[in-house]
Amino acid sequence: MFALSELMVLTEWRGTGRAKRLHDALIASVEANAVSLQVESAHEKVVLLYESWGYRQVDTSRSHDDSPQYTVMFKDLPQADTFSAASKILL
Repeated sequence: MFALSELMVLTEWRGTGRAKRLHDALIASVEANAVSLQVESAHEKVVLLYESWGYRQVDTSRSHDDSPQYTVMFKDLPQADTFSAASKILL
């Protein structure tokens, strides 16, 4: 399992595909069978974006009583030649 944390892009770069390319490059060389991440549940557009990238909602979490609720998401990774996959994305 690989945990992805704090993937953000500046406002002017949103909608350009850069976040997806950055995401794909980050996980391309991961030697794991799945990726997990958490999204603040109030950010419905972000949850939907990650679903469009192949993630599924599996749970919710809250670290403290006064913290926001997070949607826990998982994505299964294919068992492939990780070096080859990473090279294609970064080129």
